Amino acid sequence: MADVVLSGAIRSNLLSMQNTTKLLDETQLRLATGLKVRSAIDSPTAFFTAQGLNNRASDLNNLLDAMGQGVKTLEAADQGIKSILKLVESMKAVANQALETKINATTIVGNRSGAALTGGVALAGLGALATGNTLTITVGEVTETVDIGADSSEVATVQDLIDWVAATFTGDEPLEAMINDEGQLEFSAANGRELTVAADNGGTAVSLVGLLGSHTSSTNGVNRDKFESDFNNLREQIEQLASDASYKGVNLLKGDLLSVFFNNEQTSKLDIEGVDLTPDGLLNIGTVPNESGDHGFAADGDIQTFVDILNAATGVLRQQSSTFGANLGVVQIRQDFTASLINTLETGASELTVADTNEEGAKMLALQTRQQLGTTALSLANQAEQGVLRLFG
Repeated sequence: MADVVLSGAIRSNLLSMQNTTKLLDETQLRLATGLKVRSAIDSPTAFFTAQGLNNRASDLNNLLDAMGQGVKTLEAADQGIKSILKLVESMKAVANQALETKINATTIVGNRSGAALTGGVALAGLGALATGNTLTITVGEVTETVDIGADSSEVATVQDLIDWVAATFTGDEPLEAMINDEGQLEFSAANGRELTVAADNGGTAVSLVGLLGSHTSSTNGVNRDKFESDFNNLREQIEQLASDASYKGVNLLKGDLLSVFFNNEQTSKLDIEGVDLTPDGLLNIGTVPNESGDHGFAADGDIQTFVDILNAATGVLRQQSSTFGANLGVVQIRQDFTASLINTLETGASELTVADTNEEGAKMLALQTRQQLGTTALSLANQAEQGVLRLFG
């Protein structure tokens, strides 16, 4: 089929209308997709630059998620420390209750003759306690010895013995010696401590009770065993709580390491060192002995030692909480920075590829007007050929 021959004016107007239609299609596509650069064909430089910016923003988004998980790990550790602090305070309360609970164990020794004693009675007159013999007194784990005699380093009378006991047993193993209302020589060891009084009678060790013949032993019916058990139970709870304060397998209270990365190359990061916040670790809280003959809360001084340890543990926990708090602040600052950087990258990519809808809308209106004008121009160009046609009419 032969080609249709168009006049120059018609062909020129047709080409203009085709170009207008093409531009109109592109404008409509930009308005529909919101993009002025959809592929490398549209603009290689803008397309690949925007792609690089979006890729980096995507990588930073993944890092931002990892930072969020690091924050959660630090928050889990912080909650663990706060809970351990509460348990330590409960342990202090138990120890202080034990201190307020006074218990006594008493040994009373009478005189062999049954007559009432006075302070001036000579020890040698109490029965086979001759000068040169030795008295040995044991209170708990403390043992002291004194010779019977008239020298300054010895004791000769009952009052000398009372004075020596008062001057000697002044530490964690207190002992009191006195003449009671019945005229008996009485030894009283505080806080349930085991008490023995023995004499070296001519080379043979015998109890003072055996020499004097009268002895009673009593307590006030109160002990501190329950406080020891409660203390140890709370200590065990600290151990368990520290083990449970993990997040996604990382436990900063058991010495684990948390690394939070801030860039894809992993050259910018924060290493957060965990610590062992268990009773056997930095807290250094020992178990209170709670067995027959061995009670950790029997002496007030021993209880005070535990209280001092708990006070030190409180300081350790507060210091570590402050350290974790500082680390958390760093991670949160980097989170905010990364989020802002992602926004900057995505905005830059958008400026290279995203269409301006206002501009494209204005173009579309102009192109539609041009299309209408082109149709009119084509009609006018066609009128010349219609004039020739009328010549043959």
